[in-house]
Amino acid sequence: MFVPDFKPVPTSRRRFLLNGLLGTTALFGLQGCGTPSEEPPTETAEIDTPTQPVDSPIVDTHMHIWANDFKKYPVKPGTKEPEVEATAEILIEEMDQHGVDYSVIVQVIYHGWDNEYVADMQQKYPDRFRTQGLIDPEDPNVVDKLAYWVEERGLHGMRMSAIYYQDKDDWITSEAHHKLWQRAADLGAVFNFFIKTHQLPELEQMVKEYPEVKVAIDHFAYLELEKENTTEELEKLLRMADYSNVSCKLSEMSTMSLTKEYPYADTFSYVKQVFDTFGADRLMWGTGFPGSSRAHYNRPTVEEELDLVRKHLTFLNEEDKRKILGENAYKFWKFGPV
Repeated sequence: MFVPDFKPVPTSRRRFLLNGLLGTTALFGLQGCGTPSEEPPTETAEIDTPTQPVDSPIVDTHMHIWANDFKKYPVKPGTKEPEVEATAEILIEEMDQHGVDYSVIVQVIYHGWDNEYVADMQQKYPDRFRTQGLIDPEDPNVVDKLAYWVEERGLHGMRMSAIYYQDKDDWITSEAHHKLWQRAADLGAVFNFFIKTHQLPELEQMVKEYPEVKVAIDHFAYLELEKENTTEELEKLLRMADYSNVSCKLSEMSTMSLTKEYPYADTFSYVKQVFDTFGADRLMWGTGFPGSSRAHYNRPTVEEELDLVRKHLTFLNEEDKRKILGENAYKFWKFGPV
C-alpha cells in the first residue's frame, strides 16, 4: 500500500463533510470573495477548524493574487489597475470551500518588483501559502534583493520571467546571476522560471552548475504547437529532466492548446511526453487566478483544471494523480510542520 512520506495536514469541517458525501475523491474548486485587512498583518489568521488529517494534500502551485487597496499596495508604474478582485481572502475562502489545502503564490505583474502584498499575506497565512516574489533580473543588486525578500520578508523564492527578455536574456548566465544562484543555494530559495523553450539551454547551464537550487519550469516553457520546430523545442524541455533539481508545472494547457477547446486534447501527446520523461515525481499541478478573475482571463474553472488530471489525462494512474495534484509540491516547497 502506498504511504506518503509527508506529515498529515489539517482539513476544514467543510472538507470533512464533502469527503463523507463523496468518498475519497472530494470535489475541489474555488469560489467566494473577501477583502484584506486595513491594518498590516501581525499574527496568523484562523482559517478553519481542523477536524481530521488529509491523506493526500491538494496544492495549487501557481496562484496569482493582488491587493484591492492600491494606495497601500500600488501597482507597478505604467501598469493599469486590475479590473477584478483577486485577494488572498478570496483565495482562502475558495480553498476552504473546495478542499485545496495549500497554494503557491506567484507575484503578479500588477505589483511588479514590490512584493509587499504577497509578503504580508505570507505572514498572515503561513500555514496555507508559500510565496514566490519578483525581482528585476537586470538589477545589479539582485543578490541583495533576494536576500531581503527571503530573510527579512519571509518569501520562499523568486520567479524569473525570462519570457519578457527575448532579445536581452544574457542575464540568465551572467556573473551577477551566478552569485544569485549561489545565494539561493545558501538560503534554500526556490526559483520558478517563466521562460520560452528556446531560452532553456541557458537555464540548463545554471541548473547543472547549482544542483542544490530547486527550479520549477512554468507552463511547459510555453511550448508552441503551431511551430515547424515544435519537436525540436520540446526536446529542449525534455532535456531539463536530466537534472534532478528541476520540476515542471502541469499548468496552462489552455494556453498551449491551438483549439482552446476544453479539455485541450491537442496538447495531450505533448503532456504525455513530458510525463514520460520527467516522471510522476517531478510534475506539479497549477492553475492561475482565483474567483471571478478566472473567467475574466478566460481560464478554466478549478473543477475543469482538476479534471484535466483526474479524468482526461488517462495515462495517469491514481498514484500519479496524487503526486501531481499535491504530494510533489508539498515536499518541493516544504509545506506543513517543520
